[in-house]
Amino acid sequence: MRILLVEDNEALADGLSAILKGTGHAVDVVRDGASADAAIASENFDLVILDLTLPEMDGLDVLRAMRGRASKAAVLILTARGAPEERVRGLDLGADDYMIKPFDISEFEARVRMLLRRQAGLRSSAVTFGGIALDLNSRTFSAEGAPLDIPARELGLLEILFMRAGKVVAKEAIMQSLAAFDDDLSANAIEQYVSRLRKRLAPHGLTVRTARGIGYYLDKASAA
Repeated sequence: MRILLVEDNEALADGLSAILKGTGHAVDVVRDGASADAAIASENFDLVILDLTLPEMDGLDVLRAMRGRASKAAVLILTARGAPEERVRGLDLGADDYMIKPFDISEFEARVRMLLRRQAGLRSSAVTFGGIALDLNSRTFSAEGAPLDIPARELGLLEILFMRAGKVVAKEAIMQSLAAFDDDLSANAIEQYVSRLRKRLAPHGLTVRTARGIGYYLDKASAA
């Protein structure tokens, strides 16, 4: 999943980015409100983690502009501004959750997982399709109880398709979900990941099918 982290504290931004990337997410980091506003206007994100006290543009103004453009990304406000009226304003402007600094890292990770589940329309952290199960808490796949060893990029692709099993996901949407600003990810690279993933899924009765000119979808291999 693709996450935008908006945080002007360099040490905190680097630490949170490392945590999120360590669980397989594509993470972009910006350090001021104007850059956040520009990124949200031009890119698609599953989740925006938003500080409020930012250079150039306040976080609440970023949120207001974001929702004014009808962005559907989930928003987790992460700020030292903890007065009740601040929390109410943030939630009323369209934030999905609000955390006060300092915070517990395990709680932060749990809230990120919750918001990403909600984005995918999932209520449970356990998802199954065919002979494969996905644990959203650990972001691991297993087949008949045995873990599947899948490289990071292919695992990210499988997660995107798995959480929308049976539905076509546009190639452009896959590229945006897998790539951060500084990644060079081409359409040809996506095709290579799909090809490798098909081989890994074949023993488990699943495949990735192509919707020509549109994208890909996860399906049972026996289906027509």
